[in-house]
Amino acid sequence: MARDETTPVDTPDDKDWTWVLDMTCQECGHDVRTFDREQIGTLIRENARDWQQVLRRDDGELRTRPDPNVWSPLEYAAHVRDVYELYDTRLALMLGTDGAHYPNWDQDDTAVEQNYNAADPATVATDLLGRAEELATRFDGVDGSQWDRTGYRSDGAAFTVESFARYLIHDPIHHLWDVGATYGATHPTTWSRLSAISGQGAGGVAQRHLGLVGGIGPHDTVTEVGGDS
Repeated sequence: MARDETTPVDTPDDKDWTWVLDMTCQECGHDVRTFDREQIGTLIRENARDWQQVLRRDDGELRTRPDPNVWSPLEYAAHVRDVYELYDTRLALMLGTDGAHYPNWDQDDTAVEQNYNAADPATVATDLLGRAEELATRFDGVDGSQWDRTGYRSDGAAFTVESFARYLIHDPIHHLWDVGATYGATHPTTWSRLSAISGQGAGGVAQRHLGLVGGIGPHDTVTEVGGDS
């Protein structure tokens, strides 16, 4: 078995990732502007199934960090599990109170405190599926003007429920790329099918539906204080 990593990565990720709402991610290649917002539940469930394949890898591979600055596949999977739980809590706040403020969450501290790399992969897989389903079900119930409700991250970044959904889905998809997996391994045609739904292209979808509240643009600086996702 590979050594347990109970220390944080040498360089925590404190980048502002809100720019993915306005352009294609140059690393993983995904453009979150290109799917219909009502399909977010489908994307969450399918992403959770993709992580099941990752978590079937050899135990040593799952627990090995490829670099001191990079989490192991198991750490990434545990992070995705917790992201789904976190975003379900935040979505409930937004649906219950327009203009809700989210408590800060430090993803790197959480990884150390919970000792992600010592987790049981089978348990992580089961819990990830369960938390993804809870979040997907809550998104399935969003309708009409609820998509325009707002919420604020602890660093001041502001979202509508719609931009929140789009920002969210980039994280677990990007992390599949981080661990060398392919998005859509269990559903290869879904992303291209959803990309074509609007018939307007990415720019048209973005102008109709997206945009952070308050006009934060792709080149504005919004530091994710404490690694808040």
